[in-house]
Amino acid sequence: MARIAIVVGKFHEGQAKRMVAEVKKFCAKHSHSIASIVWVPGSMEKPLALKRLLERPDVDGAVVLGIIERGETAHGIVMANAVISNIIRMQIELDKPIGVGILGPEIFPSQIEPRVTAYARHAVEALHHMLVEPKIRRKK
Repeated sequence: MARIAIVVGKFHEGQAKRMVAEVKKFCAKHSHSIASIVWVPGSMEKPLALKRLLERPDVDGAVVLGIIERGETAHGIVMANAVISNIIRMQIELDKPIGVGILGPEIFPSQIEPRVTAYARHAVEALHHMLVEPKIRRKK
């Protein structure tokens, strides 16, 4: 059906691998193919990797995964605002949908585990909806 790229931060690698597995499982169930999986160091690198993937003709949409944990400073909030703003801008400019499964900012370590697979699943479900809903899907 659709060709999907995944951009994932490897800072929380164990949880990130489970997020990727959840997206793969959903894609297999809905006949989407994974065009590419790109691992980046952290959230700051996600927008550039995402842009490069979305510019490819063999990518119909993407899922962005990761965790921005609560820190001792406002760095996570600033980073999350910049990353999400750029993701939304890219989605509109490139006319390709993006599902966002980034936990945080301000998430405590104890809150991560119960949310890992749900955030990934919700991100790919949102992407799937934007790709297949007849009233809003991109005309080829």
